[in-house]
Amino acid sequence: MNALIIFVLLAALMLTGMPVSISLGLTVLSFLFAFTDVPLESVALKLFTGIEKFEIMAIPFFILAGNFLTHGGVARRMINFATAMVGHWYGGLGLGGVMACALFAAVSGSSPATVVAIGSILLPAMVKAGFPKRFGAGVITTSGALGILIPPSIVMVMYAVATNTSVGALFMAGVVPGIVLALVLGGVTYWRARKNHYPRLPKASWGERWVAFRKSAWGLFLIIVVMGGIYAGIFTPTEAAAMSAVYAFVVAVFIYKDMGLKDVPKVLLNSANMSAMLLYIITNAALFSFILTNENIPQAMADWILGHGLGTIAFLLAVNVILLLAGNFMEPSSIMLIFAPILFPIAMKLGIDPIHLGILMVVNMEVGMCHPPVGLNLYVASGITKMGITELTVAVWPWLLAMLGFLVVVTYWPPLSLWLPRLLGMM
Repeated sequence: MNALIIFVLLAALMLTGMPVSISLGLTVLSFLFAFTDVPLESVALKLFTGIEKFEIMAIPFFILAGNFLTHGGVARRMINFATAMVGHWYGGLGLGGVMACALFAAVSGSSPATVVAIGSILLPAMVKAGFPKRFGAGVITTSGALGILIPPSIVMVMYAVATNTSVGALFMAGVVPGIVLALVLGGVTYWRARKNHYPRLPKASWGERWVAFRKSAWGLFLIIVVMGGIYAGIFTPTEAAAMSAVYAFVVAVFIYKDMGLKDVPKVLLNSANMSAMLLYIITNAALFSFILTNENIPQAMADWILGHGLGTIAFLLAVNVILLLAGNFMEPSSIMLIFAPILFPIAMKLGIDPIHLGILMVVNMEVGMCHPPVGLNLYVASGITKMGITELTVAVWPWLLAMLGFLVVVTYWPPLSLWLPRLLGMM
């Protein structure tokens, strides 16, 4: 009964158009005052302890690094390198866009940042080269979602915070699925381009490829700094985030010189605004998790599922349906922080690996970012392309169907996610 009251309260507040973070906080406070005897002191304590985890510090640092890279010319150099490598194949610039999104995802940790950085440069070039606007929009909108699957990923950090899972293991678990999904999206791009005879670029010489690589190398080296540092044990994921922010600042301001020191305060302010918003969501989600645990709701749900003989296959199917439905109304950070504490205990009782569950949830978030009505990537791409949400939805459907097929593979074939972290001894 208490579970029903909590979720009805939350749904009612969200239906008023209230932000998810405030809806979470008001749901918790209303339930505490009306239905429990929990002292307010424990609520205040939970507010502070909910955001004192060391791993949370990685979020503002990754946001700052992504903002420096977005404003610092790194995206343009990555696009030049990607198109030099694959531009001569069918769909040339489109394939270059998929590769550039994958590369930028590996340094930014954010899907919207990837869509903005790559799309604002590549989409006008694709239209000028003779590609239909819908084709370019479909490529960038869906490939930009790689930003939360290919590590480092802010959403993965949030899952780790919500479930006390290893951030390093999650990062490594995202590498292989991220590469596979990039290949899947590239395959759809190639197939559609070949079918419709879209233009190809002249084949670049190895000398031109080397020049393009050399110019983008400083940005690409950040991948080695973050992932290599974590795997080698030189620093923790949080320390890697701090290193990436410093490195991105140096590259953008002193090496590429696409940003001046006068631009740095604006980047810092934007990063602080975004970090404050996410930390506010995390704080309220921690309170929501506290009330769920206090009422024993996840455990009761787990016992009900086990008692009715629902096995792993049915549970994972239900998880996908729930998360895809949630993706219609909420953005990834909120979904992860609300549902991870609920689903995690049930998954543990069913023997599902927490790293596998984390990657499964992230892939669901990716799909959710590309379909209406609240697909964040759709809104970002709409701002770049000046296309309506309905038109964009039509544009992305071939890639979206491929992503749904990939989601099924990730869901029911755990080795795809778990092979690399096990190989590296991180599990």
